[in-house]
Amino acid sequence: MIDTKASDFCDFYQMSSYPKTNSWNKAVDCCSWDGVTCANVTGNVINLNLSCSWLRGTLRSNISLILPKLEVLQLFGNNFQGPLPIPPPSPSYFNASSNGFTGEIPLSICQLKSLRYLDLSANNLSGNIPPCLGSMTNLSYLILSRNNFQGPFPIPPPSTSYFSASSNGFTGEIPLSICQLKSLHHLDLSANNLSGNIPLCLGSMTNLSYLILSRNNFQGPLISLICLPIISLAIQWFHRNMTNLLVLNLSSNYFTGQLPTKVFLNNSLDVIDLSNNMIRGPIPLPSPITFYYDIARNDITGKITPLICNATKLEVIDLSNNSLTSRLPRCLTNFSTKLLVLNLRKNHLEGTIPQSFSSRSNLATLNLSRNWFEGTLPRSLVECKHLEVPDLSNNQIEDTFPSWLGKLPELKVLNLRSNNFKDLLNIPRGAHLFSNLHILDLSNNNFRGPLPTNLLMNLKAMTDGKTGQEKLLYMTRQSYENSMTLTMKGLEIELVKILTILTTVDLSHNSFQGDIPEVFGHLHSLIGLNLSHNYLTGSIPLTLGNLTNLEWLDLSSNKLSGGIPRKLGDLSFLGSLNLSKNQLTGHIPQDKQLSTFSSDSFSGNPGLCGTPLPKACPSNAQPPQPSPSSTFDCEGHESWFKQKKVWIGYASRIVIGISIAYIAFEIGRPKWLAR
Repeated sequence: MIDTKASDFCDFYQMSSYPKTNSWNKAVDCCSWDGVTCANVTGNVINLNLSCSWLRGTLRSNISLILPKLEVLQLFGNNFQGPLPIPPPSPSYFNASSNGFTGEIPLSICQLKSLRYLDLSANNLSGNIPPCLGSMTNLSYLILSRNNFQGPFPIPPPSTSYFSASSNGFTGEIPLSICQLKSLHHLDLSANNLSGNIPLCLGSMTNLSYLILSRNNFQGPLISLICLPIISLAIQWFHRNMTNLLVLNLSSNYFTGQLPTKVFLNNSLDVIDLSNNMIRGPIPLPSPITFYYDIARNDITGKITPLICNATKLEVIDLSNNSLTSRLPRCLTNFSTKLLVLNLRKNHLEGTIPQSFSSRSNLATLNLSRNWFEGTLPRSLVECKHLEVPDLSNNQIEDTFPSWLGKLPELKVLNLRSNNFKDLLNIPRGAHLFSNLHILDLSNNNFRGPLPTNLLMNLKAMTDGKTGQEKLLYMTRQSYENSMTLTMKGLEIELVKILTILTTVDLSHNSFQGDIPEVFGHLHSLIGLNLSHNYLTGSIPLTLGNLTNLEWLDLSSNKLSGGIPRKLGDLSFLGSLNLSKNQLTGHIPQDKQLSTFSSDSFSGNPGLCGTPLPKACPSNAQPPQPSPSSTFDCEGHESWFKQKKVWIGYASRIVIGISIAYIAFEIGRPKWLAR
């Protein structure tokens, strides 16, 4: 049956999909049908390619009777359901991945003695793997990832060169017999429940290029796997036996111990990911040819040595969530034109940030948050023309607002929260700055004066509502997912992924004074607004009722007066509202969304009355009527805005909710895998 959504997986990865069977006509030879290939001499169908064909339903189990000479069967990227169909004994290639097949793998699959390629990934298959798979002597590629398989770890046949069983429920230890697979070059067992120590004989598998064991329960000293117990021979052994290894991913396990600093220096590793373990000691230096290096969330101590700058191929450096100390080496900000991501978050680094960012830099993500950096921001940051996400929050930086960063054309996030930034916050009228900004967090600083009207008028990405309407995307670079801590709905949340449609302004915990500018009402894409803990006065502007995408609004702990605008009740996505500790008066409107909030949203306003507060209104009190909206002209600035109707569907709300709840660990595929 044709289903236009059955091949959405293909569309997501920009693979061509269309209903191939629409062209099938019984009146013509089936060998001319789209997706069908026949043998020249016999006319038998030997290749049936139904990949990405918009198909769903259950397949017949008698394929072997209908197509007895079939050599290639491709069912990838549809929505087939029910039991897994088994092709005739002749095929050498069978791809049933990215469907909805259920149940166990039939034992009859082991009769496919000619099979060299078997891909059953991304289905709903379950149960144990038939042991007879290990006797399929011609099998070279075996892919079982992203199913619901359980039981002990399956050992593929000795002929296997590529084996992936990631994202299942396999348990127990890796048996020593895995080391008999002398041809194996790719081994991915990530995201299972495997445990125990890793067989040391893995180090003798000289053809192994990809070793991916992340997100399991492996334990023990890491040096036992990477090095011989005799430390003096360790580096020589590793260089001799693992010379072909390109990818080493042991992240998110329970490995312990300390690695020699030079253990990786003379090998061919492109990717080193040891993050989220319990490794201690100084930084084990990456190879000079490594492009992805992640040792985050361990107990790495000491200084960042300048020797790391010898790895000039590095594109991603993540040393975050460790115990590194002292100053940054000056070379770290300009040693490579290839560097895209530098993440040093949550260490004990101190001193000033080096003033040596280069105009040749390709840096897109700079995360120095939660350290002890002081001094001023380096003005050379403006040379990083590709910078998208600078996170300098939770330091001791003392400076004025860096309006010069607004010149960066790709800047999407500016997080300066919890520092010592001070004085007035504004930019010159008519300056074209910060036009692509999605997230502005200046909370918990020492800014003063009026709220920055000119700056707010420049936030075009929050005004026109174009960003993220077509696809829900994350802020990534080279498949590295940016993370950030923000205050959302009154809670401090660590986002391990940042949606491009997430648009927030947080100016809380400063010393801003005066009225709330009506210009906020033109930021139509805004999802979160926090102006709490300032000295703001005047009434709540009616224009805030135009923010139809708003999910949280915090105006608490100010000196706001007047009534609560009924128009706030029209904000159907508003899930968190805090107007407490102000000087608001009158009856609390119970219109639409406003009726969903508890008394906590309105407490600390002696002049408010009515539900949900315990204070009843006088019998002659009437609910507040909408007051005429004041004209917004800002001396001719109305031309800066074009009212546009913005639609961000319910799916967007669900994904943002998932992002907010998604705090602890990243559960997708390895960040470097899509390179």
